[in-house]
Amino acid sequence: MTSKADSKPGKTSSKIHATALGGLESIITQLPIIQTLPVPAGSADFEQKRALALEEFASKVPVEYRIPRHYIESPPKDVTPIPRECGILDDIELDITEQYDATALAHAIAAGKLTAVSVAKAFIKRSIICHQISNCLTQWMPELALKRAQELDNYFSRTGKTMGPLHGVPISVKQHIPLADTDSDMGFLATKAHNPQDSLLVAILRSLGAVFYCKTAQPQGIMHIETDGYHGRTLNPHNINLSPGGSSGGEAALIALRGSILGVGTDIGGSIRVPAGFVGIYGFKPTAYTLPMREFVNGAFPAELNILPSTGPMCTSLRDVDLFMHGILSQQPYIQDPRVVPLPWKGLGTDLQVSKTNRLKVGIMFNDGVVQLQPPVLRALLEAQKFLQVSPLVEIKPYKVPSIHEILGMTSKMYVPDGGHSVRQVCEISGEPLHHLTEFNLEGLEPVDAYGIAKLRVSRDAFRIAFSEDWAAQDVDVILSPLHVGPAAAHDTAKYLAYSALWNILDCPAIAFPTSTKVGKKGTEHYAAGDEKPWNELDAHVRALWEEHDYEGAPISLQLSARKHHDGMLIAALDMMRDVLELEQ
Repeated sequence: MTSKADSKPGKTSSKIHATALGGLESIITQLPIIQTLPVPAGSADFEQKRALALEEFASKVPVEYRIPRHYIESPPKDVTPIPRECGILDDIELDITEQYDATALAHAIAAGKLTAVSVAKAFIKRSIICHQISNCLTQWMPELALKRAQELDNYFSRTGKTMGPLHGVPISVKQHIPLADTDSDMGFLATKAHNPQDSLLVAILRSLGAVFYCKTAQPQGIMHIETDGYHGRTLNPHNINLSPGGSSGGEAALIALRGSILGVGTDIGGSIRVPAGFVGIYGFKPTAYTLPMREFVNGAFPAELNILPSTGPMCTSLRDVDLFMHGILSQQPYIQDPRVVPLPWKGLGTDLQVSKTNRLKVGIMFNDGVVQLQPPVLRALLEAQKFLQVSPLVEIKPYKVPSIHEILGMTSKMYVPDGGHSVRQVCEISGEPLHHLTEFNLEGLEPVDAYGIAKLRVSRDAFRIAFSEDWAAQDVDVILSPLHVGPAAAHDTAKYLAYSALWNILDCPAIAFPTSTKVGKKGTEHYAAGDEKPWNELDAHVRALWEEHDYEGAPISLQLSARKHHDGMLIAALDMMRDVLELEQ
C-alpha cells in the first residue's frame, strides 16, 4: 500500500543526507507512504515529473526517521498511535509534541523551560513520521526551521526577551501560501513556483516569532473537500479509508497526529472547517478579509468574482484561535493589505453581557431542508442541545434555515465562472489527469459572461439580505449547525457541501469544533424511525453512502456561526459554551 511513484521496482536514490537533527549521514532510499486509494495516472511525461518531485522530497528524509516497514505494508485502520509507538521519538520529544497547545508552548519557551531548537527538532521529527502514515506534507524544511530556531534562541539568550507572542512556536502552512525559500502551487504540478519571499500573513507570523518547518497537502485546484493531488492522497488518521477533508486536508491530518499544533489554512467553501471537523480539531473561518491574504494566489482565481476566500487558524485549542487572531491583527495588516477591514480583535475575554435575564440565544439548525444528517451527526447535535438546555446563560431555539434550493443551483457557476476552462487547460498542456472530484465539480459547466456574473452577484446579495432578515426574525445570536452532512467522508465521495459553503456564500464567520462523539462500528447506528424515506435524490445518495462505507472511529464536530464581522463575538460565545458542551479544550 505505497504511493504509486514510490512502488516502482528498483526506484532508489543514492544521495547522501547530512541531517542537521542528529549529525548523522544516511543513505537515502525511497520513502514508502501509506496509500489506500491511488490517484489517477497522467501522461508519461507528467508521471516522470511527478516521480522526480516525490523523489526530491524523499531525498531529504534520513533513514533514522523512517517508520518500520510493517506499518506501511499492513497499516491499521487507525494510525494515530504510530507516532508514539514507532520508537523514533524519545520521551522529551513526545512530551513536547503531545502535552502543549501553542499558547502553553509559547509560555514554556518564554519561561526558559524549553528552547526553540528543542521544540523545532521535536516537531520536525514528528511531522515526517506523520507524513509517512497520512501523506500530509508537500514540503519539509528542517534546515530552514533549525536555523530560524537557533536565531530565536540566540536572541532570547542575548536579550532575555522573546521575539513576540509566538516565539519558537512551530507553524505549518498550506502548500499554496507563499513562504520564503519554498515552493507553492495551485494544486497542479505545472503551477509549482519558487517563492523568494513570504506572503504578508506569513511575514507577520515570522515577525511574531513563529518557526516554519513544513508545508501541507491540498487537492487538485484547491477546490475539493478531498485532499488528492500530484503528491498522492492524504488519509484521515482516525480511519485511513476516510478523507481528512479539504482543501486544507494536509493541515488537518498533520495536526490530528500532533505533527503540528497550529497551522494556516484557507476556506472558500469549507476548506478549513470541513477538514478540521473530519479529524476533530478547531478550524476557524473568519469573515473574508478579516486577515490578510496578499500574495496567497499566484494569478487569477475566478471563484473570487462572487465568493471571497478566508484564511484562518487550524489548531488544538480555542485559545490558540484567539492567540493567532490577536497576534496578526495587532500588527495592523490593513496598512499593507488595504482589503483587510481594520476592526480591532475582541475574542476571548469579551464581555457578551450575558446573564440569567439576558441569555445568549443559540439557534440549532438540524438540517438544511435539502439533505438530512447521517445518524452520528444528528446524535452529536441532540447531545449538544441537551447540554445547552441546562445552562442558565443560554437560551436554545430551533433554527430553520431559509430555503437554499435556488442559491444551491447557482453555486457551481459562482465557484467556477470560467466553466473550468483554466483547470482543463493546465491539465491538457501538462498531461496531469483530472481527478474524480475535479471532473465532478466541472461536469456540465459552461463559461459565464460578465453580465451573467453580475446577475449571480445580484442573486447572492438578495439571498444574503433575505437570510439576514430571517435571522433577525428568528431572534438568535449564533447558529449551531452541522459542518457536513456526515462524519469524515469515504475517499472520493464528498460531493455535498451546502452545510459548510452556506457560510461562505453569506460571508459569515464560522468555527468547527470537536465534540466527544465518535462513530462506532459499522451497522450499529441507523437513521431514526420515521426518517427512512429520502427527501430527494441527493438525500438518497447520502443515505446510500452511510450504508455502504465504514466510518468507524471518525470524530464528529459541529459548527458555530455568527453574523458578518462578529468574529470576536463568535469566539467569545463558543468559549462561554465550552464547559457546558464538555469540550476538551
